[in-house]
Amino acid sequence: MIGPIIEELGNEYEGKAKVGKVNVDENPQITSQFGIRNIPTVLFFKGGQLVDKHVGAASKKLFEEKLLKLL
Repeated sequence: MIGPIIEELGNEYEGKAKVGKVNVDENPQITSQFGIRNIPTVLFFKGGQLVDKHVGAASKKLFEEKLLKLL
């Protein structure tokens, strides 16, 4: 459901931020490492450290606002 939003943000912020998706079924270690229990979960990192997390669907605007705070 939010896949297209993540792809759009990846294209719009190319060169400014790394934005991507992970298939948790194919990468179960990610769910354990970051305590992901619900899908979708969007993680925000800065300097390699997890700084924010959003669980559940949301608007592009919300994700963009969170991303901009980290740039």
